[in-house]
Amino acid sequence: MSKSFVVDASIGLAWVHPSQATPQADSLLAAIEAGAKVVVPAIWFTETANALLVLERRKKLTGSERKKALSRLGALAVSMDDECRLAFTTVSELAAEHGLSVYDASYLELAVRRQLPLASRDGPLREAVERCRLPLF
Repeated sequence: MSKSFVVDASIGLAWVHPSQATPQADSLLAAIEAGAKVVVPAIWFTETANALLVLERRKKLTGSERKKALSRLGALAVSMDDECRLAFTTVSELAAEHGLSVYDASYLELAVRRQLPLASRDGPLREAVERCRLPLF
């Protein structure tokens, strides 16, 4: 497994919510615990926190479970890429080219720019990663 990789919010959720868990997400978490580095765009933190709040509002988890999940995610050694201005250029172009939201394209752009594998449960994003000939978890 790569020593560094990009993950999207769907993987963050899989790490903390049992209904979202997958063997793939579990292996990525094990890799982090073994020293692999996770790199995410700045949007990852907001998107993941919002998804947990939506799950709470839909009664899929309690407020206490949401707070525990946020704490667990906050304790992970996640490195934030701060090239946010690329949303106005490269990220927007990738979104248009691959039919993605700008949010999803931010993960793709980071993986492309750093030539890192990307882990996602999102079908269209996974397809775009394959079209860009990047490694996919």
